[in-house]
Amino acid sequence: MEELLDNPIYNALISGNKNFSHGKDEAKFFPENISPLAGLREYSQTDLNILSGISRVKSLYILFTLGEFHFPARWKILERMKILQMVYDNPVPLAEANPGFVTLGEQHVPSMLALTKMMNPGPFLSATIRFGNYKGIFDGSRLVAMAGHRLRPDPYVEVSAVCTHPDYFGKGYARTLISDQIRGILAGSGIPFLHVRTHNSIAIRLYQKLGFTIRREMIAYVIQKQTLGS
Repeated sequence: MEELLDNPIYNALISGNKNFSHGKDEAKFFPENISPLAGLREYSQTDLNILSGISRVKSLYILFTLGEFHFPARWKILERMKILQMVYDNPVPLAEANPGFVTLGEQHVPSMLALTKMMNPGPFLSATIRFGNYKGIFDGSRLVAMAGHRLRPDPYVEVSAVCTHPDYFGKGYARTLISDQIRGILAGSGIPFLHVRTHNSIAIRLYQKLGFTIRREMIAYVIQKQTLGS
């Protein structure tokens, strides 16, 4: 079953995130106001050509691959990031906590955009909130920490957009928010997983303490189509 996670974006777009799926059988992507993530059925030039053929010039995507991948000249690589994929593997139930979370809705999107722009936990756009299950911690009217869900390659559910305002580091907000996300996913018979940049050692140690183990390293490519055609 873990093989689903070798291609998490595509498998999410044909299962738990199917309601957001655009594209063709060989290449699928989210609406551009929700997420730039895209997935290929196979890590092949053939399926990349399908994605190119159904994409406009200047279309921007993020692809996860198992290793180095060649992109023809019609694609420009804007960024290449090594990431770790981690899966929750803790048999001990997490302790309950009630730190005053707020369920985040459309009215909170401006605050969520401001916080994610500052902390860059990954792409967060005007309609990313539609992935659901976002919760936050406020100091007065100020959103100071948040976390939610993103990819759902059934039965796995990705914890995402974990971030804390730097003025509030050290208060354990990320830990309690992630713990709450884990409990919610497990309650729905899901398996929590997440992605983190390899250089983010502080976050990796936190995730390990919470019960996540490293499954594998992947590469995230941020690419943009430069010319017409496939």
